[in-house]
Amino acid sequence: MTAPWQPLLEWWFGLADNPNDVAARQGTLWFGKRDSQDLEARRRFGDLVEQALAGGLTEWTQRPEGWLALVLLLDQLPRMIFRQTPQSFAGDVSAQALVAQGIAADFDRQLLPIQRVFIYLVFEHCEHLAVQNEAISRFADLLAQQPEADRAVFADNLDYAERHQKIIARFGRFPHRNEILGRESTPEELAFLSGPGSRF
Repeated sequence: MTAPWQPLLEWWFGLADNPNDVAARQGTLWFGKRDSQDLEARRRFGDLVEQALAGGLTEWTQRPEGWLALVLLLDQLPRMIFRQTPQSFAGDVSAQALVAQGIAADFDRQLLPIQRVFIYLVFEHCEHLAVQNEAISRFADLLAQQPEADRAVFADNLDYAERHQKIIARFGRFPHRNEILGRESTPEELAFLSGPGSRF
């Protein structure tokens, strides 16, 4: 019998095991910001996202793969389904708690390296410097564990974690979220947002 989370993991990661192949094939889905992909996410997994945001699907946390899928439903898919709305961040706090619980159970180390990226990305999405520092630590460790042939993919992840951390260290929040969340931007933040590399 197919596990209930398997269709989501196959959609998100594809069927390849090599991290370079997975990233090359799936990168547009992960970071492409395309309306068609957002609509597909809503059509295929919107009901599961709603259940996850309501505190459901906790039985998925008994297995590392189910835990990963629930993290995706709380952290990644709302950013697609509810893009540019406050609800896109609605699962962040729950995702952070879920990640902490799973890491304490060593679930992350039972996943493929490319899957672990989307566990540690939850830390990168947090507007607290200590959590950002944790993201850098996790991505640095993940990179150090990879063979030379696979290091470029994971080096990119560490680079993005460092960029996120610098923004939180400077502003204490992500300025590009201000408009979405109804927060007033400071003059310094507005100046920052007018330049390159200010939005993710």
